[in-house]
Amino acid sequence: MKTLNVELGERSYPILIGVGLMQDVELLKEHIPGQQILIVCNETIAPLHAQPLLDALSDRRVELLNLPDGEKFKNLETLNLIFTKLLELGFDRSCTLVALGGGVVGDVCGYAAASYQRGVNFVQVPTTLLAQVDSSVGGKTGINHQMGKNMIGAFYQPQSVLVDIATLGTLPDRELRAGIGEVIKYGFGLDLDFLEWLEQNMQALLDRDHQALTYAVEQSCAIKARVVAADERESGQRALLNLGHTYGHAIETHTGYSSWLHGEAVGAGMVMAADLAMAEGMIDKATADRCRNMVERCGLPTAPPKDMDSERFLALMARDKKTLQNNLRLVLMTGPGKSVCTSKFSHKNLTQLIDNY
Repeated sequence: MKTLNVELGERSYPILIGVGLMQDVELLKEHIPGQQILIVCNETIAPLHAQPLLDALSDRRVELLNLPDGEKFKNLETLNLIFTKLLELGFDRSCTLVALGGGVVGDVCGYAAASYQRGVNFVQVPTTLLAQVDSSVGGKTGINHQMGKNMIGAFYQPQSVLVDIATLGTLPDRELRAGIGEVIKYGFGLDLDFLEWLEQNMQALLDRDHQALTYAVEQSCAIKARVVAADERESGQRALLNLGHTYGHAIETHTGYSSWLHGEAVGAGMVMAADLAMAEGMIDKATADRCRNMVERCGLPTAPPKDMDSERFLALMARDKKTLQNNLRLVLMTGPGKSVCTSKFSHKNLTQLIDNY
């Protein structure tokens, strides 16, 4: 087992990564505090992974709540299901919410934990690659609105993150590829060594090699932990973790959070970001092609939906959380493993890029 730490003073917490953590009863007991525990899961994940947690915590009052499965349910109605369950159970502010599942479960459960009685204990147990490498770490919680993704939420750090690589064995291939999309952003946006490792080990990841997956999760979490420790509330460099996301969130909003997975939208978004960076003279064609090739290798889309016209795409991008004082800011590569968040780009180039797609 590998242990990383997110260093945030009194809000610091460990990320535990290994194979078989869900079978380690003593570890689960140690890192899930409280006598009143609500495991928040969904109807797909619960039959696969809930029982070990229920068994390990059976000496306490432990309850299970299954949410509907899918990004389109990451909304106020689903959030209220958690509040209603907590109130029905009579859980007090010493209770713990455990998010067992992917990014949707983690984000909604975390927002509920941040809000219920103004803040209760929260533990992340991510079961998808995307959640393990990204959404479970860093304290971003929230829900979507029909007008924009993740526009309602709070920064709220968990007490711990427990990552069992073995849970990826039940992950559908499409979800695995979407998770790799989030892994790629760490390499292209922030770490050249990791980028080169990914290029050499892409097939091993697609083949679900435990050693490769464990290394990819460890490196992704280590990169994110460093960035979050330096910029918890995204006032500076944390924005660099959003390479491809402004385009990707626009795609997800346009499709009603239903037909594209988050990692698929981010994959297309990274290619678009690389093309704009090339048009701006920030990277050369070889680097842009390198990005496109990697996204293609893991089977992700390299272009947005064809029914998105430029006007709608730009309007949705303008709602991005990085927009400040009506200035759209984008994360753009300045080289392999390097990027900046900037508003200094040609809007003509951006519009032409979207027109071309």
